[in-house]
Amino acid sequence: MKKKLLALCLSMGLLAGVPAISFAEVNIVPQDLSAAPNIATTALQQLSWIPVNPAEKSIIDLAQQGQSLNFANISGPVAAYSVPANMGELTINLNSEINRHQVYSPNVLVFDQNMTPFAYFPSQYFTYQEASVMEGDSLSGTIKLTPALGQKQLYLLVFTTPDDLKNTTTQIDPAKAYAKGVGNAVPDIPDPIAKHVTQGKLKLNVASNSNSSVLIGALFGSPKVAPVTVGDTASTSVAVATPPVKQAEILSGTEDYFNQAIKKSIDNGDIDSALKLLDEAERLGSKSARKTFIENVKKP
Repeated sequence: MKKKLLALCLSMGLLAGVPAISFAEVNIVPQDLSAAPNIATTALQQLSWIPVNPAEKSIIDLAQQGQSLNFANISGPVAAYSVPANMGELTINLNSEINRHQVYSPNVLVFDQNMTPFAYFPSQYFTYQEASVMEGDSLSGTIKLTPALGQKQLYLLVFTTPDDLKNTTTQIDPAKAYAKGVGNAVPDIPDPIAKHVTQGKLKLNVASNSNSSVLIGALFGSPKVAPVTVGDTASTSVAVATPPVKQAEILSGTEDYFNQAIKKSIDNGDIDSALKLLDEAERLGSKSARKTFIENVKKP
């Protein structure tokens, strides 16, 4: 305990000279472990820690690859990652995909090479990000860590809690996002609500960075402790064949918006815009957009 407090005090002093990331938006101090679960080392040793190196991305489907960790304040499967601590500062991006209006709300507990917890990022840290060209809607957050000299490996445990399961995430309706993106009037339709669940898909990638903020591990002058061998550090992620995911049904308000926009574009003689609207509507699951397009094109 004394070693842990010493390392934390020294890390705070060192961070005074390091450009820091702002946690003000979510009022989080990562070094505050008071709300973090106190998980026994023996339980952590039973996990298989998936290695993720800089410039790599790990994708885990918790329904297929999640692991069990029996602890009162953890619900459902967890994900366990190991990252190298001897390659400088690290920037870690974690993305939890929203699928069919359901999402896994992640918390992240960071351990040093001796499995001592040093930073905690609760679920409030991972905020809603609307869909982009490359990614769908998600809960996302960026973690910046500075491994102390002498550290060889850091460990990240991702989990959700019973309190997280009581909450929901409000998404932005695709029709609103599309209208905003093309400069149209934003329709007055309700936004979908994503339920927090114990399953989901996590994407984690690691990069080296020069502006990290949270120091992990004991510094020079602290007592040395032999590294603990933690479970099986898997050499590769196992590819698991998963059945195709059924596309979520489009909301009626969203479908009406696209049908009206298609009709308006055709009435104005803008077939190109109508086709783009048709493609976007069908991508979102519309079953009436094509019929609307054909019927209005055939009109005299």
